[in-house]
Amino acid sequence: MAKPLVAIVGRPNVGKSMLFNKLTGRRTAIVEDTPGVTRDRIYGECEWNGRAFELIDTGGIEPSKDSEMLLFMRRQAEIAIETADVIIMVTDVKVGVTAADQEVASLLKRSKKPVCLAVNKCDAIGPVNPDVFEFYSLGLGDPIEVSAIHGHGTGEVLDFCTEHFPAPEEDDEEDDVIRVAIVGKPNVGKSSLLNRILGVERVIVSDVAGTTRDAIDSRFENEHGKYCFIDTAGMRRKSKVDDAIEKYSNLRSINAIDRADVCLIMIDANDGVTEQDTKIAGLAHEAGKASIIVVNKWDLVEKDTNTMDEMTKQIRNGLSFMPYAPVLFISAMTGQRVDRLYELINYVNEQSALRITTGMLNNVLEDAMARVQPPTDKGRRLKIYYMTQTGVKPPHFVIFCNDARLFHFSYQRYLENQIRGVFGLDGTPIRITIRQKGDKED
Repeated sequence: MAKPLVAIVGRPNVGKSMLFNKLTGRRTAIVEDTPGVTRDRIYGECEWNGRAFELIDTGGIEPSKDSEMLLFMRRQAEIAIETADVIIMVTDVKVGVTAADQEVASLLKRSKKPVCLAVNKCDAIGPVNPDVFEFYSLGLGDPIEVSAIHGHGTGEVLDFCTEHFPAPEEDDEEDDVIRVAIVGKPNVGKSSLLNRILGVERVIVSDVAGTTRDAIDSRFENEHGKYCFIDTAGMRRKSKVDDAIEKYSNLRSINAIDRADVCLIMIDANDGVTEQDTKIAGLAHEAGKASIIVVNKWDLVEKDTNTMDEMTKQIRNGLSFMPYAPVLFISAMTGQRVDRLYELINYVNEQSALRITTGMLNNVLEDAMARVQPPTDKGRRLKIYYMTQTGVKPPHFVIFCNDARLFHFSYQRYLENQIRGVFGLDGTPIRITIRQKGDKED
């Protein structure tokens, strides 16, 4: 299930990124996104009073110097409102209440969501700063004095957040229901695919809005099984501030991915693999989710004998970190190959939940070491004692050795390939942890 989501909002230069760093324990200011496989740095994981949650810094949006400033602020606050369970509004005690603060506060009040009003830059310890009382005028309840630099008041902020989190979700869905997230960049055809799935079979059990997310959960059943499709069509929003808003579109993907068993990573056949596709696929890979790469709009591509093979190679190059994911070419508009999705979903879901006995794993390990000897360094050879599986979804293996420093990444990758070669594990990432059992000499 997805973790609760907390968004930090407010006008520029009030200390949102500083507060983000303090709460997440990071020292790096959140300034820009990091392209590639890893999650954008505006996201952080936190834990307080035994509750883990996701924190988002919305400080990346800077207002323009003209009349569009309020538009930028409104869009920033709207995204936080739509995705968050709890919102932290940061203000600046040294500046006082501004028109921009009032605008954001107005939006937050209409959201009916819990809002923690953090008055930042209260760096002195002692009596309440009288300037704080001005912030009662925002109508968001009692303001909390905070110093993002020194950490004063952050415990009260976190207490507020955890007290207003939704109750931990019970896993009341049937064991045989597969949760499937449809993710991808805007206008790639996510909603069209969902409509094709639900409209053709006409056996929708129910359509309900996500309890804490803006994604739509659609329960669906056919002869292949029971599914809960999670649509993230809200990502397709377009506006003049696309460059800024695009940073937060991945929020919907993250929420859907965290809740899913299987991810359908949709790619536009006309565009190929873009940087945004790489980011979204990277989210699924990092989350350890079984995945299928779905190339949509295949009906619009001019083809010859090698077109599909060439596109597959491009996808493998662009998404080189997930060679395990099967590729399916479809047309959500015409329904071409859509019916093949169900068997693939079932298959990769089963693969991600596969359990392998320790005996079988170590047979593969012994054979692999006989073929390729473990590496050496300065006369000291890596000794691998045994391997065992500790988890599923994704399959997680722990390898015990004499010295973890000798365990070169290339040999780890070699062992992963050997495991896949014997047991398959198609469609799912693999996690391997190296543990040092002892410092035994050769």
